[in-house]
Amino acid sequence: QGDKHLGGKLTGSMDPILEILTSSIAIDQRLADVDIQSSVAYAKALEKASILTKPELEKILSGLEKISEEVSKGVLVVNKSDEDIHTAIERRLKELIGDVAGKLSIGRSTNEQVVVTDLKLLMKNSISVVSTHLLQLIKTLVERAAIEIDVILPGYTHLQKAQPIRWSQFLLSHAVALTRDSERLGEIKKRVNILPLGSGALAGNPLDIDRELLRSELDCASITLNSMDAISDRDSVVELLSVATLLMLHLSKLAEDLIIYSTSEFGLVTISDALTTGSILMPQKKNPISLELIRSKTGRVLGRLVSIIMVLKGLPSTFSKDLQEDKEAVIDVVDTLTAVLQLATAVISTLQINKENMEKALTPEILSSDLALYLVRKGMPLRQASTAVVKAVHLAETKGITINNLTLEDLKSISPLFASDVSQVFSIVNSVEQNTAAGGTAKSSVTTQIEQLRELLKKLKEQA
Repeated sequence: QGDKHLGGKLTGSMDPILEILTSSIAIDQRLADVDIQSSVAYAKALEKASILTKPELEKILSGLEKISEEVSKGVLVVNKSDEDIHTAIERRLKELIGDVAGKLSIGRSTNEQVVVTDLKLLMKNSISVVSTHLLQLIKTLVERAAIEIDVILPGYTHLQKAQPIRWSQFLLSHAVALTRDSERLGEIKKRVNILPLGSGALAGNPLDIDRELLRSELDCASITLNSMDAISDRDSVVELLSVATLLMLHLSKLAEDLIIYSTSEFGLVTISDALTTGSILMPQKKNPISLELIRSKTGRVLGRLVSIIMVLKGLPSTFSKDLQEDKEAVIDVVDTLTAVLQLATAVISTLQINKENMEKALTPEILSSDLALYLVRKGMPLRQASTAVVKAVHLAETKGITINNLTLEDLKSISPLFASDVSQVFSIVNSVEQNTAAGGTAKSSVTTQIEQLRELLKKLKEQA
């Protein structure tokens, strides 16, 4: 037999297995601070509505302050019978101040308090924390790009050498993607910052509670418009998990790129020893587990998104116990993002680039597209130019030399448009520097990108 009374018109105790499943106390202890904050605000609203006297309000506020101190010190005792953190705080408040604690529940439903209000307040705070770590990662990428702007390496498509790029262009490509994630977090925060408290179980509050007072006390931008929607709404949970999934996909791509670049076959970068592990059996190895963990956590976050969407798919309006799953999903994803972002920043800030290997990897065939462009500028159609370059590549392979070592006569045998100025094509720096259009990998363009990202970071910091 369980310890929890069924409540309402029901008699006896809850089945112990069901009691385990209904309890969320192990998860939502993280909501303690925001639950106390919203209780303080509601107590003040009850006093304004003449439900509480001034002395009763002071007694309740004093008790809540004591509980807040216990929470901060980690000494708040949670009983087995406490279904959630709100129940635990209610019980503790009664222990401290007596029956007047019961007045704090007048007109207020657990549905609006723990299930919606506390979660939204936690999400608002958590988005700020995640945004701060995200902006630090973006800044680290941007400032590293500024320092190492003269480093050039191969750019890859299909994991094949494609065109030369600046190392900074690679770093900034990831920084730009992450700025979109930062912007999305800011947009979500606006919708999270709408207060549902005062909506009751579903029909509203019958005590003429001043919801604007509640909004002001809890520093929210506005109040919800409809009580039923307020209790049902989990849009912000889905939005947060969706943005978190996109963010993790971007981090996974960054991790995968660096894992590849750090292999002995590529040897373009070296990850800090502190962020790797070795192997007793294979001592020559240096395993990039920090990046592998970042990559793997993407699946975890995506799983949380899918699970909450499936929970919501079959629900009717207002509240069902299924919604208990939302808190665990949010808390787990926030914790994952917080850890992963800090780890990614550590990787980027300590990463060593191997300039010599990058230069060695810039083999002449990487300039094949430049050779085609040379012919296009001479008036040859692109497809015909591409065919001519393929012939040049095959000729070089047949002769056992690199394409830049073909003689002018060799090239003229392929097309009469080749002239002595073709030698200028076989310059890595010239290749990179021709991409001067906005967003390109020329030094002037990369410098502009860095300046633009620095300005964008200032704006994003304000919204975080």
